[in-house]
Amino acid sequence: MFRFLTAGESHGPGLTIMVEGLPAGINVSEEDIEIDLQRRQKGFGRGGRMKIEKDHAYFKSGVRHGLTLGSPISLWIENIDFKNWKDAMSPYPVDESVDKKEFSKTVPGHADFAGALKFKQHDLRNVLERASARETTSRVAAGSLCKSLLKKLDISIKSRVLSIGEVTSDDIDQNLENIDWDQTEVSEVRSSSKNMDEKFKDAILLSKRNKTTIGGIFQVVAFNSPVGLGSFSQWDRKLDGKIAQAMMSINAVKGVEIGNGFENTRKPGSEVQDVIVPDTKDRRNFKHITNHAGGLEGGVTNGEPIVVNVAIKPIATLAKPLPSVDINTGEIIEAQYNRSDVCQVPPACVIGEAMMSLILTESIIEKFGGDHIDELVMNFSNYIKSHNEFGKK
Repeated sequence: MFRFLTAGESHGPGLTIMVEGLPAGINVSEEDIEIDLQRRQKGFGRGGRMKIEKDHAYFKSGVRHGLTLGSPISLWIENIDFKNWKDAMSPYPVDESVDKKEFSKTVPGHADFAGALKFKQHDLRNVLERASARETTSRVAAGSLCKSLLKKLDISIKSRVLSIGEVTSDDIDQNLENIDWDQTEVSEVRSSSKNMDEKFKDAILLSKRNKTTIGGIFQVVAFNSPVGLGSFSQWDRKLDGKIAQAMMSINAVKGVEIGNGFENTRKPGSEVQDVIVPDTKDRRNFKHITNHAGGLEGGVTNGEPIVVNVAIKPIATLAKPLPSVDINTGEIIEAQYNRSDVCQVPPACVIGEAMMSLILTESIIEKFGGDHIDELVMNFSNYIKSHNEFGKK
């Protein structure tokens, strides 16, 4: 069984990640993980926290001489900003004279209000510290480990920004095979179209001038996934459901679309079904002429790229705060303002990649098993071979 857990608060000492179930023998390195951690920290519209942290994940167990052991892998990421919060975030009792940086002013749209009532917390920091998007750093580290496994199977995951606010990319409908994915890696707004860079930046700058925040839609695509991951037999085994849950779990995400899910509702069925034809390439004897379904049918991968579009709302913390309430006194006040991003859509792409990697890894290990990566690769290869021969009988 594959699973991962994270622990740690935004301004605490650091973040702990536990990954269990990866087979032995996978080449992994802290440097490879750092690449994704740095990608997450980039992005036009990011706040001051990214200038403070220099994220690096340290292996604490489960890896020896650059290879996974098959035992649980634990990683540690230091929060450099903790030095400014040692008393406020101390796990030990502190003197009453110490500034604990307590918060009782709720922020509309944040988890602090509901979380405070749920856990009976009069200090909102006891909620917002863990509810902070800082936690997604852990997911990116775990997802990067999974990418090392997926690479062995020639499965790759890409991401890009489709829209920011009301500005939509001019290549949103372009064939995925023709997308300039290298361009997204040099773009500060993770746009696959050079024409959109300045337009996206202008939308972010306008929001900053207006002392507000801005959201958008990003896309995550998994290429070269085999037919047959997931299941149609039970609701909780459907892969599209698992992917949707994973994406929805990202902070501020409010909508998930598989393929052309919403657009398909406005068309007749004859225009949205993906017609199947013979093929001799890409690990299968069949292919679909189109991919409106986004690579998933009935909760099972069909061999086409898995395409997920994710809607993320503007960040709740505003430089010009909204009216709110003091959770302890009931007094109407101005919402608390903390340092934050103006736009989190570009870095959310990298978090989306991580979640896709984690879910696909779970499904692959469940289907192909193997205590060592060589065993898993052999099982995978035999499965692909049987599919290539299927249409010849």
